[in-house]
Amino acid sequence: MILAEKITRLRKQNGWSQEELAEQLGISRQSVSKWESGASIPDLDRIVTMSKIFQVSTDYLLRDELEDPEAEMKIVELSPVDEEELIHSISLEEANAFMDLTEKVSKRMAGAVALFVFSPVCLILLAGFSEFGKLAMSEDMAGGMGAVILLLIVAVGVAVVLMNGMKLSPYEYLEKEQISLQYGIQGIVEKKKESFAQTYRICIVVGVVLCIIGVIPLLLAAAIDAGDLVCIFCLAVLLCIVACSVFLFVWVGMIHGSYDKLLQKGDYSPKNKEINRKLSLFPGVYWCVVTAVFLGISFYYRNWEISWIVWPVAGVLYAAVYNILRAILGNKK
Repeated sequence: MILAEKITRLRKQNGWSQEELAEQLGISRQSVSKWESGASIPDLDRIVTMSKIFQVSTDYLLRDELEDPEAEMKIVELSPVDEEELIHSISLEEANAFMDLTEKVSKRMAGAVALFVFSPVCLILLAGFSEFGKLAMSEDMAGGMGAVILLLIVAVGVAVVLMNGMKLSPYEYLEKEQISLQYGIQGIVEKKKESFAQTYRICIVVGVVLCIIGVIPLLLAAAIDAGDLVCIFCLAVLLCIVACSVFLFVWVGMIHGSYDKLLQKGDYSPKNKEINRKLSLFPGVYWCVVTAVFLGISFYYRNWEISWIVWPVAGVLYAAVYNILRAILGNKK
């Protein structure tokens, strides 16, 4: 039970309204309302005063794990090593600022990643229509125009990722350092995570279903021998659907991840943070190499309508290589 719930429960047990409690504390009713909604946390002086008014211990108010007002709190001594690890104490304002910013930029970042998946669509369609005489331009011209559009889309996506990534950069320590949440914040974050869980599950399921459905037109076209032009169109449709799925995955994944970062759970547990710190340079190096390979193959062979395959292959390989490296470092630990 978090602090907000305990204040509400104790106030109602005493039969007081928010105004009556506020009067005893010498504050406004709006302050009590914010405490009970979890929008803010009372300072230590107010907590001490409430412990006297409600006749409970401050440990009961501050410790989420204490459900019984009569329970005694066991004191745990921290070793010097433990004290050094708790190097960053997170306030409610800092936690809220991080969660709000992540929610704000998550759709932009998701849209940028979706653009990367969508980027070859124009190239595929232009090259395919030109090859089968559906456009009044040569195959080289169609390929060149498609390549220009692809690079422009990628450039827009990279710009969005960089701009929004820089906004989140002040909070990079959450992925690498050991943190300590101030009193009451853990309960607030867990409550937000729980309320977002349904949206997270729905988006993941919808994304997976879309990926499966997206393959169906291409399989049907191949099964009925609909022709190369139809298959090219179905491939473009598949990429569009996958882009939509990726948008959902990245959007909810970033928001869900922000809660795990604050709670130090999952990929952001103390053990995994050390692994993440060691692998921090890998994504940048990997994608720079992939970009160089893509441009080198494309300009050397002048076959832009085929070289785009480097990107989806690189995406699959990235996940595989990254997880293998994590497993190796995890076993060493």
